[in-house]
Amino acid sequence: MPRINAVALGFIVLAASTSASAQGLISSQKLSAALANELVGDSVANCAAKGYTVTAIVVDLDGVRQAMLRGNGAPIHTLDNAYYKAYTAASLTLARKEETTKAIADRMAKSPATTVPQTPLPNVTFAQGGLTIMAGGAAIGAIGVSGAPGGQFDEECARAALGKIRDRMK
Repeated sequence: MPRINAVALGFIVLAASTSASAQGLISSQKLSAALANELVGDSVANCAAKGYTVTAIVVDLDGVRQAMLRGNGAPIHTLDNAYYKAYTAASLTLARKEETTKAIADRMAKSPATTVPQTPLPNVTFAQGGLTIMAGGAAIGAIGVSGAPGGQFDEECARAALGKIRDRMK
């Protein structure tokens, strides 16, 4: 009889844990379409004011494009590169609480070669110009800017645009 009770108890515990994990929804936040469009527009405008022709792309944490703007005269390769920067910031900065693709590149430069993946990851770049978008202390997406004459200038344009919308990311 004790054997039957142990089996029954094990089944009940397994069923309860399975149903608990199968229930519920996962909630995640991301920028509204309007705010994502404003962010890419302001990023491109900030760079244009400095004479840089860039593309800006916002992605959610799954790497899905939310908004994109190619500035007048921005080279064709900036479309892919801005996406790669945003994708990298959204996917690789979270584990170590880094905020930018530059922070990832700086960390990797200090690491022994054996810790760097030997196989390139698709859509990943360590070029400066990708920033994680934070709201309430949590990552909600990323922006990538490409086309300025240096990644630091891409990043500056994105940071200034993020600063303009920060108080509305609630």
